[in-house]
Amino acid sequence: MTPLHAERGVAEFRKAYAHHRAAEGRAMSGAQLRQLPYYERGPLATQWRVRARTFDAFAQHILAPMSRRRTQVRLLDLGAGNGWLSYRAALVGAMAVAVDFRDDTVDGLGAASAYVEDGQHPFHRVVGSFDVLPIALRQFDIVVFNASLHYTLDLSVALSEAYRVLLPGGRIAILDSPFYGSDADGAEMVREKHREAAVRFGSGADALMSLPIIEYLTRARLAAASATLGLTWRRHRVWYPLWYELRPVIARLRGRRVPSRFDLWEGTVS
Repeated sequence: MTPLHAERGVAEFRKAYAHHRAAEGRAMSGAQLRQLPYYERGPLATQWRVRARTFDAFAQHILAPMSRRRTQVRLLDLGAGNGWLSYRAALVGAMAVAVDFRDDTVDGLGAASAYVEDGQHPFHRVVGSFDVLPIALRQFDIVVFNASLHYTLDLSVALSEAYRVLLPGGRIAILDSPFYGSDADGAEMVREKHREAAVRFGSGADALMSLPIIEYLTRARLAAASATLGLTWRRHRVWYPLWYELRPVIARLRGRRVPSRFDLWEGTVS
Protein backbone atom coordinates (compact mmCIF):
# COMPACT_ATOMS: atom_id res chain seq x y z
CA MET A 1 0.00 0.00 0.00
CA THR A 2 1.51 3.32 -1.08
CA PRO A 3 1.49 6.30 1.32
CA LEU A 4 -1.26 7.97 -0.76
CA HIS A 5 -3.41 4.85 -0.72
CA ALA A 6 -2.76 4.42 3.00
CA GLU A 7 -3.85 8.01 3.65
CA ARG A 8 -7.02 7.51 1.64
CA GLY A 9 -7.70 4.24 3.44
CA VAL A 10 -7.43 5.92 6.84
CA ALA A 11 -9.71 8.76 5.73
CA GLU A 12 -12.31 6.30 4.45
CA PHE A 13 -12.04 4.23 7.62
CA ARG A 14 -12.46 7.33 9.78
CA LYS A 15 -15.60 8.40 7.91
CA ALA A 16 -17.15 4.92 7.88
CA TYR A 17 -16.32 4.37 11.55
CA ALA A 18 -18.04 7.58 12.61
CA HIS A 19 -21.11 6.63 10.57
CA HIS A 20 -21.17 3.15 12.10
CA ARG A 21 -20.78 4.49 15.63
CA ALA A 22 -23.64 6.93 15.05
CA ALA A 23 -25.83 4.07 13.82
CA GLU A 24 -25.02 2.16 17.02
CA GLY A 25 -26.34 5.08 19.06
CA ARG A 26 -22.99 6.18 20.50
CA ALA A 27 -23.54 9.91 20.04
CA MET A 28 -24.38 11.28 23.49
CA SER A 29 -25.51 14.58 24.97
CA GLY A 30 -23.55 16.59 27.51
CA ALA A 31 -25.37 15.14 30.51
CA GLN A 32 -24.92 11.58 29.21
CA LEU A 33 -21.24 12.16 28.49
CA ARG A 34 -20.57 13.33 32.01
CA GLN A 35 -22.03 10.07 33.35
CA LEU A 36 -19.53 7.89 31.49
CA PRO A 37 -18.45 5.23 32.19
CA TYR A 38 -21.33 4.91 34.66
CA TYR A 39 -24.05 4.89 32.03
CA GLU A 40 -26.98 3.04 33.55
CA ARG A 41 -29.81 3.43 31.03
CA GLY A 42 -30.02 3.09 27.28
CA PRO A 43 -29.19 0.49 24.61
CA LEU A 44 -25.46 0.58 25.41
CA ALA A 45 -25.76 0.41 29.19
CA THR A 46 -24.75 -3.26 29.33
CA GLN A 47 -21.46 -2.54 27.54
CA TRP A 48 -20.73 0.43 29.75
CA ARG A 49 -21.25 -1.63 32.90
CA VAL A 50 -18.36 -3.79 31.73
CA ARG A 51 -16.20 -0.80 30.87
CA ALA A 52 -16.97 0.85 34.20
CA ARG A 53 -15.51 -2.20 36.00
CA THR A 54 -12.29 -1.87 33.98
CA PHE A 55 -12.05 1.84 34.70
CA ASP A 56 -12.59 1.24 38.42
CA ALA A 57 -9.71 -1.25 38.38
CA PHE A 58 -7.53 1.28 36.55
CA ALA A 59 -8.39 3.97 39.11
CA GLN A 60 -7.62 1.62 41.99
CA HIS A 61 -4.44 -0.04 40.75
CA ILE A 62 -2.77 2.66 38.66
CA LEU A 63 -4.28 6.15 38.90
CA ALA A 64 -4.72 6.33 42.68
CA PRO A 65 -1.23 4.94 43.53
CA MET A 66 0.38 7.31 41.03
CA SER A 67 -1.58 10.22 42.52
CA ARG A 68 -0.03 9.46 45.91
CA ARG A 69 3.47 9.66 44.40
CA ARG A 70 3.05 12.71 42.17
CA THR A 71 1.98 16.27 42.97
CA GLN A 72 -0.10 16.20 39.80
CA VAL A 73 -0.40 13.14 37.60
CA ARG A 74 0.20 13.72 33.89
CA LEU A 75 -1.98 11.30 31.91
CA LEU A 76 -2.02 10.60 28.17
CA ASP A 77 -5.28 9.05 26.95
CA LEU A 78 -4.67 7.26 23.62
CA GLY A 79 -7.66 6.42 21.48
CA ALA A 80 -9.60 8.76 23.74
CA GLY A 81 -12.74 8.98 21.62
CA ASN A 82 -15.05 11.53 23.22
CA GLY A 83 -12.60 12.03 26.09
CA TRP A 84 -14.57 10.52 28.95
CA LEU A 85 -11.50 8.95 30.61
CA SER A 86 -9.54 12.20 30.37
CA TYR A 87 -12.47 13.97 32.00
CA ARG A 88 -12.59 11.41 34.82
CA ALA A 89 -8.85 11.82 35.37
CA ALA A 90 -9.22 15.61 35.43
CA LEU A 91 -11.96 15.28 38.06
CA VAL A 92 -9.38 13.86 40.47
CA GLY A 93 -6.78 16.50 39.65
CA ALA A 94 -4.77 14.95 36.82
CA MET A 95 -3.44 16.92 33.86
CA ALA A 96 -4.90 14.92 30.99
CA VAL A 97 -4.31 14.95 27.25
CA ALA A 98 -6.75 13.11 24.97
CA VAL A 99 -5.40 11.83 21.65
CA ASP A 100 -7.49 10.34 18.85
CA PHE A 101 -7.28 10.28 15.08
CA ARG A 102 -11.00 11.08 14.90
CA ASP A 103 -12.34 14.55 15.59
CA ASP A 104 -15.99 13.96 14.64
CA THR A 105 -18.83 14.92 16.97
CA VAL A 106 -20.29 11.41 17.16
CA ASP A 107 -17.85 10.04 19.72
CA GLY A 108 -14.58 11.48 18.45
CA LEU A 109 -12.70 14.38 20.00
CA GLY A 110 -15.29 16.81 18.62
CA ALA A 111 -17.82 15.36 21.07
CA ALA A 112 -15.56 16.34 23.99
CA SER A 113 -16.72 19.93 23.73
CA ALA A 114 -19.37 19.07 26.31
CA TYR A 115 -16.61 18.35 28.81
CA VAL A 116 -14.53 21.36 27.85
CA GLU A 117 -17.55 23.64 28.27
CA ASP A 118 -17.77 22.43 31.86
CA GLY A 119 -14.75 24.67 32.45
CA GLN A 120 -13.92 23.32 35.90
CA HIS A 121 -12.10 20.16 34.84
CA PRO A 122 -10.41 20.90 31.50
CA PHE A 123 -8.18 18.60 29.49
CA HIS A 124 -6.29 19.00 26.26
CA ARG A 125 -7.28 17.43 22.94
CA VAL A 126 -4.83 16.42 20.20
CA VAL A 127 -5.83 14.95 16.84
CA GLY A 128 -3.24 12.39 15.84
CA SER A 129 -2.25 8.73 15.66
CA PHE A 130 -0.77 6.92 18.64
CA ASP A 131 1.53 5.16 16.17
CA VAL A 132 3.26 8.52 15.57
CA LEU A 133 2.60 10.66 18.62
CA PRO A 134 2.99 14.44 18.15
CA ILE A 135 4.43 14.64 21.66
CA ALA A 136 7.93 15.23 23.00
CA LEU A 137 10.05 12.72 24.91
CA ARG A 138 9.19 11.86 28.55
CA GLN A 139 6.10 13.87 29.33
CA PHE A 140 3.62 11.58 31.13
CA ASP A 141 3.28 9.51 34.29
CA ILE A 142 0.56 7.29 32.81
CA VAL A 143 -0.09 6.40 29.19
CA VAL A 144 -3.48 4.75 28.69
CA PHE A 145 -4.63 2.82 25.66
CA ASN A 146 -8.36 3.34 26.12
CA ALA A 147 -10.17 0.52 24.26
CA SER A 148 -7.84 1.31 21.39
CA LEU A 149 -4.60 -0.69 21.23
CA HIS A 150 -6.16 -3.39 19.05
CA TYR A 151 -6.64 -0.73 16.35
CA THR A 152 -2.91 -0.21 15.87
CA LEU A 153 -1.28 -1.31 12.64
CA ASP A 154 1.95 -2.25 14.43
CA LEU A 155 1.94 -3.26 18.09
CA SER A 156 5.69 -2.74 18.54
CA VAL A 157 5.49 0.80 17.16
CA ALA A 158 2.51 1.76 19.32
CA LEU A 159 4.17 0.47 22.49
CA SER A 160 7.48 2.11 21.58
CA GLU A 161 5.73 5.46 21.18
CA ALA A 162 3.98 5.05 24.52
CA TYR A 163 7.27 4.18 26.18
CA ARG A 164 9.01 7.15 24.53
CA VAL A 165 6.68 9.72 26.11
CA LEU A 166 6.64 8.02 29.53
CA LEU A 167 8.43 9.59 32.49
CA PRO A 168 10.75 7.45 34.66
CA GLY A 169 8.62 5.44 37.07
CA GLY A 170 5.59 5.78 34.80
CA ARG A 171 3.03 3.18 33.78
CA ILE A 172 1.41 2.01 30.56
CA ALA A 173 -2.18 0.85 30.98
CA ILE A 174 -4.23 -1.17 28.50
CA LEU A 175 -7.98 -0.95 29.03
CA ASP A 176 -10.77 -2.75 27.19
CA SER A 177 -8.85 -4.31 24.33
CA PRO A 178 -9.74 -7.95 23.52
CA PHE A 179 -7.23 -10.43 24.93
CA TYR A 180 -7.24 -14.11 24.03
CA GLY A 181 -5.51 -17.05 25.64
CA SER A 182 -4.17 -18.18 22.28
CA ASP A 183 -3.57 -16.83 18.80
CA ALA A 184 -5.86 -19.55 17.47
CA ASP A 185 -8.89 -18.08 19.25
CA GLY A 186 -7.97 -14.56 18.21
CA ALA A 187 -7.46 -15.57 14.59
CA GLU A 188 -10.83 -17.31 14.57
CA MET A 189 -12.47 -14.12 15.85
CA VAL A 190 -10.89 -12.20 12.95
CA ARG A 191 -12.15 -14.78 10.44
CA GLU A 192 -15.66 -14.52 11.89
CA LYS A 193 -15.51 -10.73 11.65
CA HIS A 194 -14.57 -10.90 7.98
CA ARG A 195 -17.28 -13.47 7.22
CA GLU A 196 -19.94 -11.35 8.93
CA ALA A 197 -18.67 -7.92 7.85
CA ALA A 198 -21.40 -7.24 5.31
CA VAL A 199 -24.12 -7.98 7.86
CA ARG A 200 -22.44 -6.15 10.73
CA PHE A 201 -21.27 -3.06 8.85
CA GLY A 202 -23.51 -2.80 5.79
CA SER A 203 -22.29 -0.42 3.10
CA GLY A 204 -19.31 0.58 5.25
CA ALA A 205 -17.91 -2.95 5.39
CA ASP A 206 -15.17 -2.48 2.78
CA ALA A 207 -13.85 0.70 4.40
CA LEU A 208 -14.05 -0.68 7.94
CA MET A 209 -12.23 -3.88 6.99
CA SER A 210 -9.61 -2.22 4.77
CA LEU A 211 -6.93 -1.39 7.36
CA PRO A 212 -4.67 -4.22 8.60
CA ILE A 213 -5.21 -3.48 12.28
CA ILE A 214 -3.99 -6.12 14.74
CA GLU A 215 -7.55 -6.75 16.05
CA TYR A 216 -6.60 -8.55 19.30
CA LEU A 217 -3.89 -9.16 21.88
CA THR A 218 -2.40 -12.12 23.70
CA ARG A 219 0.12 -12.22 26.51
CA ALA A 220 2.71 -13.59 24.08
CA ARG A 221 2.03 -10.88 21.49
CA LEU A 222 2.38 -8.20 24.14
CA ALA A 223 5.63 -9.63 25.50
CA ALA A 224 7.19 -10.02 22.05
CA ALA A 225 6.23 -6.51 20.92
CA SER A 226 7.70 -4.88 24.02
CA ALA A 227 10.73 -7.11 24.59
CA THR A 228 13.28 -4.50 23.51
CA LEU A 229 11.69 -1.87 25.76
CA GLY A 230 12.30 -3.71 29.01
CA LEU A 231 8.63 -3.64 29.97
CA THR A 232 7.14 -6.10 32.43
CA TRP A 233 3.40 -6.74 32.13
CA ARG A 234 0.96 -7.51 34.90
CA ARG A 235 -2.64 -8.51 34.38
CA HIS A 236 -5.12 -7.16 36.92
CA ARG A 237 -8.07 -9.56 36.89
CA VAL A 238 -11.31 -7.58 36.73
CA TRP A 239 -14.51 -9.15 38.00
CA TYR A 240 -17.19 -8.33 35.51
CA PRO A 241 -20.99 -8.86 35.69
CA LEU A 242 -22.06 -12.50 35.93
CA TRP A 243 -23.30 -12.71 32.35
CA TYR A 244 -19.84 -11.66 31.15
CA GLU A 245 -18.00 -14.12 33.37
CA LEU A 246 -20.21 -16.97 32.16
CA ARG A 247 -19.43 -16.39 28.48
CA PRO A 248 -16.60 -18.99 28.29
CA VAL A 249 -18.84 -21.64 29.86
CA ILE A 250 -21.66 -20.90 27.43
CA ALA A 251 -19.24 -20.90 24.50
CA ARG A 252 -17.88 -24.32 25.43
CA LEU A 253 -21.39 -25.75 25.83
CA ARG A 254 -22.27 -24.48 22.36
CA GLY A 255 -19.04 -25.68 20.79
CA ARG A 256 -17.78 -22.19 19.99
CA ARG A 257 -14.38 -20.57 20.36
CA VAL A 258 -13.41 -19.09 23.72
CA PRO A 259 -14.39 -15.39 23.83
CA SER A 260 -11.96 -12.59 24.62
CA ARG A 261 -11.50 -10.90 27.97
CA PHE A 262 -10.81 -7.25 28.68
CA ASP A 263 -9.21 -6.94 32.13
CA LEU A 264 -6.55 -4.34 32.93
CA TRP A 265 -2.92 -4.73 31.85
CA GLU A 266 -0.18 -2.67 33.47
CA GLY A 267 3.26 -2.20 31.95
CA THR A 268 6.25 -1.12 34.03
CA VAL A 269 9.94 -0.78 33.22
CA SER A 270 11.77 -3.84 34.53
